[in-house]
Amino acid sequence: MTSQTMQSPTTDQIARAPKVLLHDHLDGGLRPGTIIELAHATGYTALPETDADKLGVWFREAADSGSLERYLETFAHTCAVMQTREALVRVAAECAEDLAKDGVVYAEIRYAPEQHLEGGLTLEEVVEAVNEGFREGERLARENGNRIRVGALLTAMRHAARALEIAELANRYRDLGVVGFDIAGAEAGFPPTRHLDAFEYLKRENNHFTIHAGEAFGLPSIWQALQWCGADRLGHGVRIIDDIEVADDGTVKLGRLASYVRDKRIPLEMCPTSNLQTGAADSYDRHPIGLLRRLHFRTTVNTDNRLMSGTTMTREFEHLVDAFGYTLDDMQWFTVNAMKSAFIPFDERLAMINDVIKPGYAELKAEWLFRQTAVTSGSASGAR
Repeated sequence: MTSQTMQSPTTDQIARAPKVLLHDHLDGGLRPGTIIELAHATGYTALPETDADKLGVWFREAADSGSLERYLETFAHTCAVMQTREALVRVAAECAEDLAKDGVVYAEIRYAPEQHLEGGLTLEEVVEAVNEGFREGERLARENGNRIRVGALLTAMRHAARALEIAELANRYRDLGVVGFDIAGAEAGFPPTRHLDAFEYLKRENNHFTIHAGEAFGLPSIWQALQWCGADRLGHGVRIIDDIEVADDGTVKLGRLASYVRDKRIPLEMCPTSNLQTGAADSYDRHPIGLLRRLHFRTTVNTDNRLMSGTTMTREFEHLVDAFGYTLDDMQWFTVNAMKSAFIPFDERLAMINDVIKPGYAELKAEWLFRQTAVTSGSASGAR
């Protein structure tokens, strides 16, 4: 172990470090001020607060219930103001800008097109508006000296019956900004196998998909997502911990499902703060990500819903640094894991790792090294 690996990064270093985000919901990351302005423009009057700061607090407190179902209710307000082309373009552009400002260099943002049709838009118009917004946000980020690439994941709601339709939509736009498919919503009572036709279609089309599984529901949800549906990644997957036994002497025994997930390098889209809010974990220092990282599962760090959780990628990593003493080496490990698991072509993932992520972390580590050299030199001068 080198001296560098024992050094925890500062908040500034965490903020500047290149980060990769695989699990973030578009309707869970709006700026509170934008919600208020869009509500005023569209005549939506059901907001619980009309002051931006107070509205942000309301969303966080409403999401802090310990219930996934209650957590999901907060989305009624954000979706209500995302029913026009202009609103979708703006929200998507601001999403890309906000992430780039936070040091995110690659992001896959998911949303359910079927939830944005009340204003008369078609599914295709929703997708095209969001894609336009992401491209605009990328452009604005570049103008501000930040770089980000954003891909869209089209989500079907697991309690509805439009999964195959949305999967076909994702396939039509796969070379036009959409990188994959997802299902989301309450897990209990809505197993992923209800949408088997959509997953079988995507596999026939050689397309990518992730499945929300192992968040509010346990191992059967993960098993179905992998062995029946063939998911490339697991959205959350935090309950895989239920298949891992830790003895009093610290020895660890993996069950067959946990072994399969680790051996097959199936990516886990971990969202620590969100998991605390929905009751999937008790605290940051007892979050399963600590053990899963130690056991070398392909774990990644994500925000889930930045508005509801009052979080950013920087804050998520800050919590993990505080809880587990993670270093820049650990941050790089999580980030490379995420980039390896992205739904873009292999050569593009490799270029991001070698040309953006590794050089970014090398520069941060060099800062620490030169700072330590300066301190050591100063001490030596004083001794003379």
